[in-house]
Amino acid sequence: MMTLPYRQLSRNAFGRLVLVALDGGEHVGVNPVRAHPISAPDEGLSLLGPDGHELAWIDRVSDLPAAERELLEAELAAREFVPTLLRIKQVSTFSTPSQWTVDTDLGETQFILRTEEDIRRLGDGRLLIASSHGIQFEVPDRFALDRASKKMLERFL
Repeated sequence: MMTLPYRQLSRNAFGRLVLVALDGGEHVGVNPVRAHPISAPDEGLSLLGPDGHELAWIDRVSDLPAAERELLEAELAAREFVPTLLRIKQVSTFSTPSQWTVDTDLGETQFILRTEEDIRRLGDGRLLIASSHGIQFEVPDRFALDRASKKMLERFL
């Protein structure tokens, strides 16, 4: 088990994260922030105070005791919204901006793709597609998409 960079992490009656530092200082309203949320979500987590200053650094989230890990993962899940794109049903035009109708792990949705540059290649066939509203859609493996989806996507890559 790793040595924790703080004494205690809990949630108060108002649902806010509370960190008790090694020196005994209590910090209410702690925000966990991943260093690399897409490429290495388990590595590097900063616990920031309400003023934005780092209170603690965690090298690997998976090394934390179960209670702290579950608490932080629940907080991060509420803050990090990245639906997985499963299928491209329709695109309004093969030039940008274009409206996309897609199926995700959370259901069907539509978004506007402003430019081709809003599709980022992450390696190993992974993509991150940013909508005009700033929502990021992850494609875990573009080569595993159905044939029609791949054909529509290729026009933008």
